[in-house]
Parts: sequence; C-alpha cells; structure tokens
Amino acid sequence: MEGVETGPSPVDRRKTGSKHRPIRAGRGTPLHVTTTAANANAITQTLPLVNGIPPVTGRQGHPRHRPDAVLGDTAYDSRAVRRELHKRRIMPVVSRKGAPNIKGLGTLRYVVERTFALLHQFKRLAVRWERRLELHDAFLSLARSMICWRRLRKAHS
Repeated sequence: MEGVETGPSPVDRRKTGSKHRPIRAGRGTPLHVTTTAANANAITQTLPLVNGIPPVTGRQGHPRHRPDAVLGDTAYDSRAVRRELHKRRIMPVVSRKGAPNIKGLGTLRYVVERTFALLHQFKRLAVRWERRLELHDAFLSLARSMICWRRLRKAHS
C-alpha cells in the first residue's frame, strides 16, 4: 500500500502499513482515532489524540474539552508529554520505563483491545484499502459515529 501515513510494518519490514491510534472513553467508546504510519512513535501521537477529543456535552454549563486522566503503557512515557498534560490539568497514568507496571493496567488494556475490535468490525477498516488518507479517515469517523449511536440507542431502550 502506497500513500500518506504509511511506513514499514513492525511485523514484515518489506511491506508498508498504517495503524489506528484511538483515544477512548471508559467503556471503550472511541472519542478520536488517528491513522499513522506503522513505524510512527507512540509518544509523538499522544498530544494530537488529546487535542482531537471533541467537546463532551450532557450537563448544564460549558461542555468538557479535556479528560480528567489519560492512561497509557510505557510506549507513551515521556517527560515532555507528562509536562504538557499537567499544564492542561490532565493526570497522566502512564507506566514509567524501567519501572514495574501499574497494578491493574492489564485489565484496562482489555478495554483498549475492545475498542480496536469495535472499529475493526467494519471490514473496510480492518485492512486499509484506500490509498488516500482522507477517505480512510472519513470511514473511520463514520464508524466512530455508528459505534456511539449504537451505544446511545442501547442505553435508551
């Protein structure tokens, strides 16, 4: 696959590929998803994901624009990212490199995998066939909307 946001696959270096990087709500609902090259560093994607979270409405007053905390594994550990999240009054819950993992982070990883499963139930997203990134991102946005709509419909029935 040639195109924007492709890079060497971590599994098979001769093939190019891309990855979905989601930021999700507590139950696995994807709030924002970006498509990056397969070899892109996770640290560089943290702040664009946090910036992409849409306003969350529901209560009276101003809608929330930021989460209370951001959870991640050691791939997202960086002093610069921690500093920037603290500036935004977001608590980073990220395992430090070389330190033992945060207790219970494995159970939270299950929710992240569930988010990938929700997105990849749409077969067009499981394998990226589109060469143009804007087309693929449009399908990703549509899938996110459908997941949210299904969850809202289920909650109200």
